[in-house]
Amino acid sequence: MGLVRYLTHPQVSIDPAIPVPFWSLSELGRTRAEGVASTRQLSRTTQIISSGERKAIETAEIIAAKLNADIEVREAMHENDRSATGFLMPSEFQAVADQFFARPQISVRGWERAIDAQSRIVREVEHVLAREEPGDVLFVGHGGVGTLLYCYYLGVAIDRIYDQPAEGGCFFAFSKERRRVQHSWCPLEVL
Repeated sequence: MGLVRYLTHPQVSIDPAIPVPFWSLSELGRTRAEGVASTRQLSRTTQIISSGERKAIETAEIIAAKLNADIEVREAMHENDRSATGFLMPSEFQAVADQFFARPQISVRGWERAIDAQSRIVREVEHVLAREEPGDVLFVGHGGVGTLLYCYYLGVAIDRIYDQPAEGGCFFAFSKERRRVQHSWCPLEVL
């Protein structure tokens, strides 16, 4: 039975002068990604699929180098579109993110609606899984759309209570064949 893992990028270098999709991993984020790349738990991974955002690609590249695997970049796996507000200070960002999850059918401050972001990420994941290639699949992406994906496969309404822990660099897994969630968010160090 194949396993699908959705991994969120770990910590990033925050720079308000740079658009969020172009942020890179921080030293801590890079160290954490290098640690997961050394695990034998990923040895059955035959596909690594990454969002097109820099921080996700950097995470995927670190893991792919250790597994001697290629990366497929899928631009539509990006984080929920928050370009309408640009960078927000952490407390303001958290308040808007709370609204994003609480009101999934509404565009909060011009952000992409949660229901639209969920449809997009599910479509991308299902497109890849429809190929029915052997082995495990690792998707590398982001916390917001990752939570929306988790809610979808868990069969629950969109709600922030299903969000990953705040520090990021977490993953959940589901069975490739039956799409059943195997476990909730775990820090990447348990891989």
